[in-house]
Amino acid sequence: MNSIQQQLLNSRAAKQAVSGLQLKDKQQILKRIATLLRTNSHDILTQNQLDLERMDVADPKYDRLKLTVDRIENLAQSVEDVSQLEDPTDKLLSAKQLDNGLLIEKRTVALGVVGVIYESRPNVTIDVAALCIQSGNVCLLRGGSDAWYTNSYLVGILQSALVEYGTDPHIVQLLPTDRNLIGALLEAVGYVDIIIPRGSQGLIDFVRQHAKVPVIETGAGVCHTYIEASADLEKAARIVANAKISRPSVCNALDTILVDENVDRSFIQQLIPHFVAAEVEVFATDKLYGIFQEAGYPYVQRAEEDDFGREFLDLKCSIKEVSGLDEALSHIAYYSSKHSECIVSQDSAKITKFMRSVDAAAVYSNASTRFTDGGEFGLGAEIGISTQKLHARGPFALEKLVTEKWFVTGDGQVR
Repeated sequence: MNSIQQQLLNSRAAKQAVSGLQLKDKQQILKRIATLLRTNSHDILTQNQLDLERMDVADPKYDRLKLTVDRIENLAQSVEDVSQLEDPTDKLLSAKQLDNGLLIEKRTVALGVVGVIYESRPNVTIDVAALCIQSGNVCLLRGGSDAWYTNSYLVGILQSALVEYGTDPHIVQLLPTDRNLIGALLEAVGYVDIIIPRGSQGLIDFVRQHAKVPVIETGAGVCHTYIEASADLEKAARIVANAKISRPSVCNALDTILVDENVDRSFIQQLIPHFVAAEVEVFATDKLYGIFQEAGYPYVQRAEEDDFGREFLDLKCSIKEVSGLDEALSHIAYYSSKHSECIVSQDSAKITKFMRSVDAAAVYSNASTRFTDGGEFGLGAEIGISTQKLHARGPFALEKLVTEKWFVTGDGQVR
């Protein structure tokens, strides 16, 4: 395609179709999508394999791109979960009767046309579409070229469900991956109501700098876990291992461990079996480097400055000793991407100070940062994790795909 103009026109026309769907209509469409995902699982995996064959297995994005039978089932279940959520539109936020008799109401309405730019994650295709359909929005999906075969097939499933129900298939559209056309989306004022970038910091920065359409950022995750002096060390080792190992390629995975100087060295000894099994590469500051070396840990290196504030997206992490809570807070304030931060402690006062002081979308005490996720938070699914403070923060899900509209009812009043 030399232009996305026709797709922009189609999306604007589809706004009326999606706004006319009742909750029961949207629920039936989503349930049909879930069924089609399950029944077409083999073909989805075939298309996904075509994408995987074009990517280096060692690329951190490989795991994000890869679909499995279990992951497709999780997607189908997520769509069904979204279908059971309450419609976020037409909620009465406030109402008042003025002295002149005017009735002033404020209600929620859909955003309109939502453009989402993302990389390597075909699950985003399904999550975004399900959330937009349920919230009465149109979505324009611009996935990465590395997931083109998978995304194309998935959007075909989505559009076939819309057609089966007798509504406009352009409620969901996949845009071409030609980089020369991305500017047209970012500048599509009058067609697109909001742009949401989901991916690397470089992608987010590019969209923010070049977009004329309003942007909601879903940020990269540079996530820390601070092991405070009073921590239960066995619990701390399990939390750290889960946050780093369970799925290292996602944005809520652990990147840096901060260890209080008064924490017993047995913490490292309890952590090592978890890390050895997964072959986690560790970049450690001097004293901690020595403890890993003495324990015979084979995957440790001395940390450099650029090992902090780094989103690894891999089985790698940095670890640093700090003098106490204040130094931990200072380190996080300097290096954090404001995504998810954790303290492991049994000191309630220090937990409270940490939770109130850290500037992040999600703060944790004594739990893995891997829970920062729309599904885990009971939101059904998410478009991404917003690290900004306007409109949405944290898991950006169904409840935030709306804006406000004033309804004024009169009986001939003039000013």
